[in-house]
This record gives sequence, C-alpha cells and structure tokens, in this order.
Amino acid sequence: MILLPAIDIRGGKAVRLRQGHFDEETVYVDDPLEAARSWVEHGATQLHVVDLDGAREGRPVNLRHLERIAQELEIPVQYGGGLRSEVAVREALLAGAQRVVLGTAAYTDLEFLDGVLELWGVRIVVAIDVREGHVSVSGWTKATQMLPETVIERMQERGVKQFIYTNVDRDGMLNGPDLDEVRRMGEVIRGRFLYSGGIGSLDDLRALKELRLVNLAGVVSGKALYEERFTVGEAQDVLQERTRAA
Repeated sequence: MILLPAIDIRGGKAVRLRQGHFDEETVYVDDPLEAARSWVEHGATQLHVVDLDGAREGRPVNLRHLERIAQELEIPVQYGGGLRSEVAVREALLAGAQRVVLGTAAYTDLEFLDGVLELWGVRIVVAIDVREGHVSVSGWTKATQMLPETVIERMQERGVKQFIYTNVDRDGMLNGPDLDEVRRMGEVIRGRFLYSGGIGSLDDLRALKELRLVNLAGVVSGKALYEERFTVGEAQDVLQERTRAA
C-alpha cells in the first residue's frame, strides 16, 4: 500500500474542505505547487490532485496547476474534478496526469465512460463518493439514491478496474475510517481501489493495513498531513511494513 497526499485546489490555492462542504474551507498553502513539492521532498511517490473548482463547474479549471506540478516534480499524479467529456480527459492527460478520476459523468453518461475506457483503460479511475450511505455527485453537492455496492458492480460490468472510495461524512474530520465499510467495499471491488476519508493518525493507517485487503492499493490523506498528525515518511513506513500475524 502507498500513501497519496491530497492537494485540493480551489481559487488557485491548496485547501481542504470539511465533509465536502464548500463553505467550510481551510486554506493551507497559497500555491499548490509548493504543497506538492513539500510532500515529494518528504517522500511522496505519487500525488492525488483534485480540481474543486472544476468539480463544481463541470469542466477542468486548474489544469495549469496540474501541468506545473507534473513538469516540475516528475512523479505520477492522479487528477480529478470536472472531467465530463473526452476532450477534458485528454487535456488532463496531456497536462501531465498519469491517471484521471471520473465522478459525475461516469454515472450519467455511459457512452462517455465506455469511450474513455476504450481509449485509456487503466488510466481511468472512478470515484465512489459516499455521503450518508449513498453516492454523491457534482462535487459532493448532489445526493443520489444509489448504493455504492450497486454502482461499483455496474462500473465493473463496463470494464472499470480502478476506484477511489471516499467517505465524505468522515472527510476532513480526522476521526478514523469505518473499517467495516472499507472491508465491504473490498469484497465488492474486483480491481484495485484507494481509500479516503477520516484518516487522522498512524493507527488509522495501521488498521487499514491490517484489514489485509489485497485490492486496497493505497490511501489518500490531506488534512492529517497538513496538520502534522504524521509525516509522509511515517505513513509510508506503516503502510509498507509487514502485517502482523493473526
């Protein structure tokens, strides 16, 4: 398992939201590139970049920041937010994203999803953002009645092999992941997935590691890193250590 530090961009700055609410924002770094450089200098081997402006507007807004990060740091970057057309996905990949994260359009436009999967395959990641037990879309601003398990099954039938699962209710709260929830998702997902939401300590990371889910490839963390609950290096050590025998 690996750690992907999260860089959420809004208004040109690196921020974090509380439970996905845009009116509960904390600005941590004025320049997203500086935030990214800091994580890489501390040992990050991949980054997770979210265009919050793009997620709300339905089109990429912060591609220039993605391009700066990818060019200057030369490590794999996963990018999402507002990617709702083939053109937008192509632009993000050309700007330097190794993988792109799809949300709303993956659910609402299956022709689009099929097209980008055919073109880019495993470079496509689908976001499963869950609030109060149901999938949320449009930058976490719109609730649906879709259950995450049902969505995952449908996406897999269409060829999706990579997911990022976020518990939005826990996001930015630092109160730990719901381990039973993560275990359930691990049983449904046949490909690989990343987990995000509520991670606040090394013990949280250790607990995820000790679930022994072979398809849990890594963890995305933002607020805990910004607030120095642990360092990138400490997190990597925990996630890569051998799991204790039962």
